[in-house]
Amino acid sequence: MTGCAPEQPTAATAPPDSAPNVVPAAAAVRPGKDAKNATYMIDGEPVTLIDGVEEKTIVPGSASKQVTRLTEHAFEMDLNDDGQKDQVFLLTQDSGGSGTFYYAAAALKTPQGYQGTNAVFIGDRITVQYFKADPEQSSQFWISYGDRQVGEPTADDPMNMASKEFRWDGASLVEVAAAAATK
Repeated sequence: MTGCAPEQPTAATAPPDSAPNVVPAAAAVRPGKDAKNATYMIDGEPVTLIDGVEEKTIVPGSASKQVTRLTEHAFEMDLNDDGQKDQVFLLTQDSGGSGTFYYAAAALKTPQGYQGTNAVFIGDRITVQYFKADPEQSSQFWISYGDRQVGEPTADDPMNMASKEFRWDGASLVEVAAAAATK
């Protein structure tokens, strides 16, 4: 039958966030009153914090939960150069196993509230040493942390020092080295 099938989206009519693995971080989430009550994108999935925590059932009917938390590692800076103090922080995510995954994220201050960004993966079971704004680069921040060598068991204490630097690229939070590698 002609005309009975629903119209399939084309590149011209598909919503901008319908492409696989492409999520405009700032446009995909609703603003919150502060960083503890905003929505962020982790691995392409929205995470809405309420008082700094989100608990999500992993498998329907199961007691296992994925818990995302805003950590005490946080500071304010003007990340997007708009003259407003944004909130920059680390999130952790636990899914009931032995891992605790760390992410860098931010909440951009807007007239409507705080707009959550995408979260950028840092590592599993790391030990945070320093988490600060970069004094030499406005709109950038960095983390120094203990991690493990490749092949080292994750049960071992993280003794290998590592660091990552992040910036706002106008649309999403990116790791500086990763952004430079794509150019």
